[in-house]
Amino acid sequence: MKLGLIAGNGRFPFLVLDAARAQGYDVTIVAAKEEAFPELTDAARRHGAPIHWISIGQLGACLDLLTAAGVTRAVMAGQVKHNRLFAGGIVPDLTFLSVLRQLTSKNTDGLIGAVANVLRQRGIELVDSTALLQPLLAGSGVLTRRAPTSDERQDLEFGYRVADVIAGLDVGQTVAVKQQAVVAVEAMEGTDEVIARAGLVAGPGVSIVKVAKPRQDMRFDVPVVGCATIRAMHAAGAAALSIDAGKTLMVDGAAIVAAADEAGIAIVGRPR
Repeated sequence: MKLGLIAGNGRFPFLVLDAARAQGYDVTIVAAKEEAFPELTDAARRHGAPIHWISIGQLGACLDLLTAAGVTRAVMAGQVKHNRLFAGGIVPDLTFLSVLRQLTSKNTDGLIGAVANVLRQRGIELVDSTALLQPLLAGSGVLTRRAPTSDERQDLEFGYRVADVIAGLDVGQTVAVKQQAVVAVEAMEGTDEVIARAGLVAGPGVSIVKVAKPRQDMRFDVPVVGCATIRAMHAAGAAALSIDAGKTLMVDGAAIVAAADEAGIAIVGRPR
């Protein structure tokens, strides 16, 4: 069984590689050199998996490499910061340019959905990015020793209404709330930056709500939290975190809950 792993930033690609090899997949990795961790080369070597480093803009090269490897199914794992399209430094090839020209908006769903269509045209089906990692999806209910206080629960409930709207608009997936007021809203900058900004704006006691999109496509842009999220919350003085059960990948597993317990942070998995 041949599987293509299109790798971006973070630990997500490492987890997919480990799980795929354990389940007998023959994995070919195409890694974004601007985003993926260099250590992915060592992980690929340990698993005997070929790895190819290309620029984010080289969509044609990505397709050619996967096709040459006989790949018919692929997984996208890891973040590629959306703002790279606007900050410069990315040179799109002709294939990527053709995708960009077809877009009416360059939001995440539109862009990656168009890439998925190009993959399908080449006989490569993009599949659920969490299919190999079901045990790492967030559970439902209070996940930490400490449950949210009454005030924190009110902030979380308030935050759901706002976060669900911005996620539905494909703006971002995270909002920070304090005393039922929106402190910070995510756009392209990422969750950790939102948390840090919320701490600067409102001080300790902020609650963080991270949601899946109302029609979340589990092939890409799946919400992800890790120990780094908890460290960012602790540094900002944030008190509570809500994530969507069954839709959010906890990349560090039980270590996330342990870190939150040590920091006195409450984590809740919202049933969806």
